[in-house]
Amino acid sequence: MKLIKRHWKPGEADDWTREDWITIIISSIAYILLTIGIGLSLLLQTRGFIILGAGILLTILMHWIIDPKLKSISTDYEARQKEYLIELEKTTRWEDLNG
Repeated sequence: MKLIKRHWKPGEADDWTREDWITIIISSIAYILLTIGIGLSLLLQTRGFIILGAGILLTILMHWIIDPKLKSISTDYEARQKEYLIELEKTTRWEDLNG
């Protein structure tokens, strides 16, 4: 079993999983590092640039982990939204909903 799942079905992607919890932890650390890194980089301190680089790498890792889940959910939502808009258009035009 892989540590990070990369392929999701819309129904299973909607549930909270290990990937969500990993992303929560990584995002907190990444945003703290980005904030500290930017502050120290503005003061032209070398460690600020290193911390900023670490924050950027963690942000990229965070998106790599959670993006497949978000894309799966988004694709499912777009399909349901399209069906809803078709039904809404039929209703506003007073068409028969059965046909």
